[in-house]
Amino acid sequence: MTLAPPQGRPHRALGGERPAGAAAPLPAEVAAEFPFQPRWLETPAGRLHYVDEGPREAAPLVCVHGNPTWAFYFRRVIAALSGRHRVIALDHLGCGRSDKPADWAYRLEGHVQHLERLLVELDLQRVTLLVHDWGGAIGLGAAVRQSDRIARLSIQNSAAFPFDRIPLRIDLCRTPLVGQALIRGLGAFSRAACRMAIERRERMTPAVRHGYLAPYDSWEHRIAVWKFVADIPMTPRHPSFATLAAIDEALPVLRDRPAQIVWGERDWCFTPAFRRAWEERLPDAEVHAVADAGHLLLEDAHEQVLPWLSAFLDSPTAS
Repeated sequence: MTLAPPQGRPHRALGGERPAGAAAPLPAEVAAEFPFQPRWLETPAGRLHYVDEGPREAAPLVCVHGNPTWAFYFRRVIAALSGRHRVIALDHLGCGRSDKPADWAYRLEGHVQHLERLLVELDLQRVTLLVHDWGGAIGLGAAVRQSDRIARLSIQNSAAFPFDRIPLRIDLCRTPLVGQALIRGLGAFSRAACRMAIERRERMTPAVRHGYLAPYDSWEHRIAVWKFVADIPMTPRHPSFATLAAIDEALPVLRDRPAQIVWGERDWCFTPAFRRAWEERLPDAEVHAVADAGHLLLEDAHEQVLPWLSAFLDSPTAS
């Protein structure tokens, strides 16, 4: 698929100096955890923030986060692997340091198009795609449309296919009045993730917790956190269901790519049932199930995951 040029504002990648209107500097303790140069991609809907570290001639590792995280989730991946690999991690619109427009739809399709835009604008080839949480649907959505650019898949607790189960605590947050009050008013979804999505809670230090929460510090800045929850497509009547179903239907185009599935088995949202669903779709994948890790796998088990990921990146791809 060829991505059509955007209409409206010019489409360009920016680096170096912070453009007018972009995110403010990170708090000092967060910047110490995430000391990477910000870069910016213009889209008609707003600026996307991303980091791009490591040698430009190396095959890129593109990291795609979920909700309520941002590129900060991949900070250890960037630090550990960017000496030998080009590592790119974006913030979806409304997330992290990206713009947070009040009038954008915040649907799966729009997020997929933004990731496509990044792949095309940077002309990325031989991509290893690393996805987590909503990054599964967004990342694989872009990958099936830009399959010639994709060399490998590394999948963490996520989904890119319709599913019929949702935890009650998340379903409650989908109700408009209660959900917005909890998520946008109190910041409860992000705060709960810092406790409930990790097994080794001593690793959620004040600095790390601040890193996850800092971009989502007000009603206005939590719009994407709420919209992601509201966009979970549980029935065919949902506006994003057809998009998700089409991604699932197209996944066989990537079946010949080397794939790695790494799973925190104590994830109460993306349970081992989701891992097994990925194994059915990618039957030749290398699989690592981490028995004592939760949803924030790279917080609970980075000592295990990073060597697996490094070895996977150094493995040969299909010709």
